[in-house]
Amino acid sequence: MKLPTITITREAFEHFDEAIRSEWLVTNGLGGYASSTVLGVNTRKYHGLLVAALHPPGDRTVCLAKLDEEVSVGSNSYPLATNEFHDKIFPQGHVYLKEFALDPFPRYVYEVQDVEVRKTVFMPKEQNAVVVKYQVLNQGRAEAKIRVYPLITCRHFHSVIDRLKNPMNFSQQQNGGEVEFTFNNPKATVTVRSTMSEFNEKATWIERLYYCEEASRGESSTDDCYQPGYFEVMVPHKRERDFAVVAAASENSQECRETLDAFGNTIYDVNGQLTSEIEERKNLLTKFYDAHNQVPTSDWLNWLLLAADAFIAKGAGDRKAVMAGYFWFETWGRDTFISLPGLLLATGRFEDARKILLDFTRHSRQGLIPNFIQDLSGEPAYNTVDATLWYVNAVLQYLKYTGDFKFVQQQLWANLKAIVESHQRGTAFGIRLDSDGLLAHGPRLTWMDAEVDGEAVTPRAGKAVEIQALWYNALKTMQLLATKFDELRLAENYAELALEAQESFNAKFWNGEGGCLFDVVAASGVDASFRPNQIVAVALDFTMLDKDRAERVVDVVQRELVTPYGLRTLARSDSRYKGMYVGDRRSRDQAYHNGTVWAWLLGPYVTACRKAQVSSDYELKQRLMSLFTQQITQAGLGTISEVFDGDPPHEPRGCIAQAWSVAEPLRAYLEDVVWIRPKYEKEVLQA
Repeated sequence: MKLPTITITREAFEHFDEAIRSEWLVTNGLGGYASSTVLGVNTRKYHGLLVAALHPPGDRTVCLAKLDEEVSVGSNSYPLATNEFHDKIFPQGHVYLKEFALDPFPRYVYEVQDVEVRKTVFMPKEQNAVVVKYQVLNQGRAEAKIRVYPLITCRHFHSVIDRLKNPMNFSQQQNGGEVEFTFNNPKATVTVRSTMSEFNEKATWIERLYYCEEASRGESSTDDCYQPGYFEVMVPHKRERDFAVVAAASENSQECRETLDAFGNTIYDVNGQLTSEIEERKNLLTKFYDAHNQVPTSDWLNWLLLAADAFIAKGAGDRKAVMAGYFWFETWGRDTFISLPGLLLATGRFEDARKILLDFTRHSRQGLIPNFIQDLSGEPAYNTVDATLWYVNAVLQYLKYTGDFKFVQQQLWANLKAIVESHQRGTAFGIRLDSDGLLAHGPRLTWMDAEVDGEAVTPRAGKAVEIQALWYNALKTMQLLATKFDELRLAENYAELALEAQESFNAKFWNGEGGCLFDVVAASGVDASFRPNQIVAVALDFTMLDKDRAERVVDVVQRELVTPYGLRTLARSDSRYKGMYVGDRRSRDQAYHNGTVWAWLLGPYVTACRKAQVSSDYELKQRLMSLFTQQITQAGLGTISEVFDGDPPHEPRGCIAQAWSVAEPLRAYLEDVVWIRPKYEKEVLQA
């Protein structure tokens, strides 16, 4: 199985402002990662060669910001590093950058006189460690040497360091080719080792590093890093030297050392580890295509499959979690269960899906699934109305793929019943079943939850359209399960609740004038804002709409909201429409759900088109192709961004890699375009 490759050449690097926006990401399966730009400039406080999840999958801590290199030939020295400060780019090592490739790991190729330096970055699976492999080829007549300077830090990835106001408190210890840093706040040890060179101490601080992306977002954007010295390797003329610099992080030094020792101390050990990581990715692709031999292979699909794997993280014990987005999103319930079918079910990772369902089931409180689990404290927050309903839908999708009713009955059924009972009685945040059979809820509880100055931008209090669709879908799922489990009286009760919801929904939500659905129905009136939420009412397995109304919804959504990269969150004709997702947090939050394009919505849109039978296979595929083929080489290379501008050319914004941006379009492609339907779909839906 050939792995996909993205290659960027020297001509592109000449356009600095464009090239610096291309970023790469490598994850370690624990919630940690390595990331930077193709120019080697860290433009975000979230960038770093080792961002470790000290308490997987949370507590993400930037431990190794960079490795900066310098090549010397004779009496001349050439810095390969590139750093940005407020008033300048210094040094400008990118001028020696010949090529950058992602294949599948980041590889930089520098050329200085007759010396070529290849730098490959990878992370061992489920280890808080990073390996940077160097291949230095000296084709000149003089001896060359390369120095590698670590830039050390230890900070939560949302923060920055000002060493004068908030100095890092640490100790340093050297042992040959290894240097260890022990930090008190946060409590961590960072160890850096070379396979070939001893460490040369020459301590200094690199101050006032400037993160231009953070500045444009109105975030803290100036940082200080500690440069303790360097590793130095001599390369005779007409010779090649291969070596590696390996870094690990943990709460104690013994774990760091054990992690590093597991890689060995030689370049041969590193090469073996790199081969193993590459083979694992090949095996992931091979397993998928072996299971779905009717699916044509392509680079973009291979990137999507690899990207899907990047969001799955191992937690404490045997837990599994979905990282909602890189860099800054935590484990969100809503994102997890919207993403689960595409990330785990369509790709055949059923055991991981079971673990995630069980983990959130254990976190269920008062009939609610958590909105998110905080990165620092690990505490769940429950301020959501839809995460719980997406959880129920994920159970249905799990059954369609596995037919595993036994697991659902033994492990999830009691909680599923408690969810419906709690919603009937009324639970937190004003979530309750109203007298009309529809689900009422308070403000800022749907996925459109941005706020400015403490006020919800799109409060949507009352009865939001997709919440009713999800509630009906949940009731029909419960009816199906109760029937399967021979709880017939309960099944009748769920059926009655579903019928009442359907009748009320069609009576109250249909906008005859617009030929579509209202976005929110409340006691104060209806909200006729034209938004994409109504597409969910068509896409779910159990829909309250007849064929005519479903077709009309799809038609209006297609006409008003569809772009090459996703669906706008508000029609352009609306006076509140914001076409650019830029500026500080206030500006961005105002635009977040008022015109900004979301890629994940292409998933339910394509499914709705398939169900309403309004598009051909070719048309459905074309709806996804711009996202799959163009966006995969923009912003976050090999993955899909969180959002895009509502206005053309729809620049990618937000997180460079978002779980549901990958998951939902991927699921829709496999299920609705290639027509790989879930194995037990008919059996389950007819149960």
